[in-house]
Amino acid sequence: MNIAKDWEDYEILDMANGEKLERWKSVILVRPDPQIIWKEKSYPHLWKTINARYKRSKTGGGSWEYNKKVPTSWQVKYKELTFNIKPMGFKHTGLFPEQAVNWDWMISKIKQEKREIKVLNLFAYTGGATVACAYAGASVCHVDSSKGMVAWAKENVAASGLEKRPVRYIVDDVIKFVNREIKRGNQYDAIIMDPPSYGRGTNGEVWQFEENLYDLVNLCVKVLSNNPLFFLINSYTTGISAKVLENILRLNINKKGRFEAGEIGLPMKNSNLVLPCGIYGRWEK
Repeated sequence: MNIAKDWEDYEILDMANGEKLERWKSVILVRPDPQIIWKEKSYPHLWKTINARYKRSKTGGGSWEYNKKVPTSWQVKYKELTFNIKPMGFKHTGLFPEQAVNWDWMISKIKQEKREIKVLNLFAYTGGATVACAYAGASVCHVDSSKGMVAWAKENVAASGLEKRPVRYIVDDVIKFVNREIKRGNQYDAIIMDPPSYGRGTNGEVWQFEENLYDLVNLCVKVLSNNPLFFLINSYTTGISAKVLENILRLNINKKGRFEAGEIGLPMKNSNLVLPCGIYGRWEK
């Protein structure tokens, strides 16, 4: 497992009873997590310090309960990168801190190339990977079907002082966009995707992970340049093994390089416990 252990503005303080106690800079949040099936709290006194807790509803969904005032939004830094945090519906904050391990990997790969790398970031959300790749010197095409998420990504790029970097923001269904890029003859040296388990595109297009992932990867290979650098797939879909992502890449990428798959996770402070947070599969030059 690759563990995101270099954070200063974020940490898991404790985990128990299906919840994680997190510090986002100076704000303490409690959010549900299905991986936390043990009941014993390691540091019970810390749970008295929370600013807000996300409580699931028995009828579906949920809402935030506030114990102390929480800013409408605030910023956290990861090394030289800055991100805007906002408590959202369905427990999200706009950032997946475990992805820092992938940001570090992308930055290293791009910087080592000593040439301009064109990156295609699909299902790009609030732009964690976009910020990392732009910071490393790449040009990025950021694609997401949500106008609000793309606007948030622009804010994150600006917060990191990267607004002058060549980042192209696209609000569109990713499959339709990639098909148009194929017709236009546009190519990319690196592709990143973080597909949801289920989603809808800009015009109601239905996305289902198990049904559509293979075909999308097959499609994306057609926009890879003649000298590609990497292809990374992230997933939070329950029940899918990281090896499945690697297998899909192996079946579609016929180039020399290295294939890898694994888990990513977050450490708990003052503990040997690690929270598994997702999986990845990747090919690299």
